[in-house]
Amino acid sequence: MLRRKPTRLELKMDDTEEFESIKKELENRKRQREEVSCPSGGGASDGEPHPSRADVINERIGFKPTPKMAAPPTFFGNL
Repeated sequence: MLRRKPTRLELKMDDTEEFESIKKELENRKRQREEVSCPSGGGASDGEPHPSRADVINERIGFKPTPKMAAPPTFFGNL
């Protein structure tokens, strides 16, 4: 098997600045969502169901599962 040199990744100032700006933007969004969902600080007492962890992940990656229709069982074809 051929060996190759390890890839070298360099962290630049632009990368760190971009990371910090995205991080601040996400924190602001999270803070705004919390303020909108519970402005009085009431917590989860407003009766709205929170999405499950799997739903959050599926939404983030863009996966929208569609349920498959169950076909009736066939008994060795049609007799």
